[in-house]
Amino acid sequence: MDFDVIVIGSGPGGYVAAIRCAQLGKKTAIIEKYPNLGGTCLNVGCIPSKALLASSEHFHNIQKNIAIHGITVDNVNLDFPKLMARKESVIDQNCKGIDFLMSKNKIQVFPGLATFINKNEVIVTGVNGEKQTISADNFIIATGSKPTSIPGVNIDKERIITSTEALSFKEIPDSMVIIGAGVIGLELGSVYARLGTKIQVVEFMDSLIPNMDKALSKELQRALKKLGMKFHLNHKVQSVSSDDTSVKLIAKNNKDAEVSFEADYCLVATGRKPYSEGLGLADLGIETEKNGMISVNDDFQTITPNVCAIGDVIRGPMLAHKASEEGVYVAEYLAGLKPHINTNAIPGVVYTHPEVSSVGASQEELTEKGIAFKSGSFTYRALGRARAANEINGFVKVLANEVSDKILGVHIIGANASDMIGEAVAAIEMAATAAQVGNMSHAHPTYSEAIKEACLAATADRCIHS
Repeated sequence: MDFDVIVIGSGPGGYVAAIRCAQLGKKTAIIEKYPNLGGTCLNVGCIPSKALLASSEHFHNIQKNIAIHGITVDNVNLDFPKLMARKESVIDQNCKGIDFLMSKNKIQVFPGLATFINKNEVIVTGVNGEKQTISADNFIIATGSKPTSIPGVNIDKERIITSTEALSFKEIPDSMVIIGAGVIGLELGSVYARLGTKIQVVEFMDSLIPNMDKALSKELQRALKKLGMKFHLNHKVQSVSSDDTSVKLIAKNNKDAEVSFEADYCLVATGRKPYSEGLGLADLGIETEKNGMISVNDDFQTITPNVCAIGDVIRGPMLAHKASEEGVYVAEYLAGLKPHINTNAIPGVVYTHPEVSSVGASQEELTEKGIAFKSGSFTYRALGRARAANEINGFVKVLANEVSDKILGVHIIGANASDMIGEAVAAIEMAATAAQVGNMSHAHPTYSEAIKEACLAATADRCIHS
């Protein structure tokens, strides 16, 4: 065999899997169809969106929030091309970082599309059509996902667009209607709302971020409304049409009344579809589900045991860090180790302002499953650090087992929520109780004190500052 392991796809699952395989002494190669390594997350997803979120938040804060600190700024101007150029620079720097890691770990990179010939060989078709065959003992499929649409909506990438196009506007739109109130729609919506775009969000469900605890959704909606975003929940999109300058969206509300929206652009943020076409999986006896998802066992093996799959192409939330953890697991499994992964301790984050983060079960999930729980919450308004920073909107909510006191879920909305959730992940991973976390010393003044107080609130109402 040419290699011990070949990884197909270089996103956060693929490149991490390749590095860990190389660290464990495996001769490793990676195949990537796009010019740059890093996958969707680095090139047209997590990283560019966070760069735009950071830049737009600075602009918004200088305009709206800086005066309270005694700072007066006149004649604030936005250089949008420079803002977008910075985003591209961030992408470029990260891409170079992954290139370096491939070289450092002696991982051979093959540009092109991979198609299985048999369980040990793939054909790599390069950008110029040239083909070469390479072989390996084991394969890891990490091909990720791509934006998907809904019936009645044809994405033309001109006026009816995906997140990829929304990350590369040449000028700030005057208006945009967004289909979907999930992570992608809300993050990109908040970016452009801060820059002055009139944003309307159309959502089929009755809440924002419908997969998270409902308490987070309500608080986030209030915050984003203050930003100027308008929400139309319980609306089912019927069609979207476009011309050279605008789009028209028609939806039906929960009373079956037709409602129309007009804007410069329509951003379709209705989810993503596993990217598994063209791999030749059927020739290996590997069947995919209707949406393209690949079935795997608990060790991420397909029905063909030497072919594994991780990340967005398999079950579970489509999260970069989930893919990375799965990549490490597979690499260690192939090396004969006994890896560990806890799917109940994988956090979700929405990088709006305020940030939203969550790990474990929501209150709605526990109620549906009939699991007895107790709840404790603590508001940011009672935090000295939040007052000092003028970041008083938000709360921490802790759910613990009624009998054992083990923490079952933690849900945060507020400043630094994306970083604070790490403590909650550790607590669930270590099967900690609310009392144990509540009894831990937390530095003062910090946002993380809210976790301590929420845990105390869940344990016999011991909260100190509420």
